[in-house]
Amino acid sequence: MRIDGIIWLENVEHKIWEKHRVQPSEVEAVLESDPHVRFVERGFRQGEDLYSALGRTPDGRYAIVYFVYKPRTREALVVTARGMTRKERRRYAKA
Repeated sequence: MRIDGIIWLENVEHKIWEKHRVQPSEVEAVLESDPHVRFVERGFRQGEDLYSALGRTPDGRYAIVYFVYKPRTREALVVTARGMTRKERRRYAKA
């Protein structure tokens, strides 16, 4: 999956920081660093499905980013992001 752009909604950016202490730069680093992407569920609009991207930030933090992929424009609409759980880190290490 190729991501050419990242779409941020202001309230999502704020929530990710306040609730999970994940900075926008960390989200962008994960999405731009060839993450392990997996399908989560079908979207409300045809073709715009929810995915998760597991990766590491430049500082070595393990993070998971949930996003809606817009195939027409190859953009990722960020829904949320947080640090990975222990189980997710194990899955990421095996990928």
